[in-house]
Amino acid sequence: MGAQTGSMTLCLLNSFSLSIGHCRVPISAGAQRLVAFLALQDRPRTRAFVASALWPDSTTARAGANLRSSLWRAQGTGYRVIDTSTREIAIADHIRVDIREAMARATRLLDGTRPCDDILTPQTRQELSADILPDWHDSDWVLVEQEQYHQLRLHALEVMAERLTAAGRHGEAVAAGLAAVRAEPLRESAHHVLMKAHLAAGNRSAVLNQYRQCHRLLADELDLEPSALLKDLLPDPVDATSG
Repeated sequence: MGAQTGSMTLCLLNSFSLSIGHCRVPISAGAQRLVAFLALQDRPRTRAFVASALWPDSTTARAGANLRSSLWRAQGTGYRVIDTSTREIAIADHIRVDIREAMARATRLLDGTRPCDDILTPQTRQELSADILPDWHDSDWVLVEQEQYHQLRLHALEVMAERLTAAGRHGEAVAAGLAAVRAEPLRESAHHVLMKAHLAAGNRSAVLNQYRQCHRLLADELDLEPSALLKDLLPDPVDATSG
């Protein structure tokens, strides 16, 4: 009997899960790494490329054997998870991958020429608040993908906050700004968009409190002061460093 197909979803944000409908598909740890790697590629990859990327410290023969074992385990789920040919393999084309959708939305947000009202949603904010497989940190290929998406989502959250502020959706703008600050507390641009959202909502005390928080963080961690760009948002007259 051939492998089954259906409406499958692969989640790589926060943690790994493969599901069909509302049911999780059990899959071994080794097969998970292969499936995740293929899902993060933008095209089919040769077997040799995949083997060397996933098992860089192994001999060519051992890496090839590991790949065959992982493919066998993925096929053992009973579902078509990976498409294979003589030379190349790829994530099955019927599988919805959450990180691909999140990256597409982030890219749209960063394109100033495109309207984004339809994706200025809590779901988008939630996707941009999560990192790729944060508990996986033992392989170079994972670290590269994590850092690339982390930087993309930080920029996208900031732009999302700015777009929401411009649309007068101040509460949602604050939520997006807070998500950006949580993701990178020492990032001044995240504090900046959050302060602008508070300012647009008329909450001057919140602007001041956010500035003071940023001031403390930069002083404690980097022995720096906030830039003039942040100071220019402060209501006058105040003692920005007290309190």
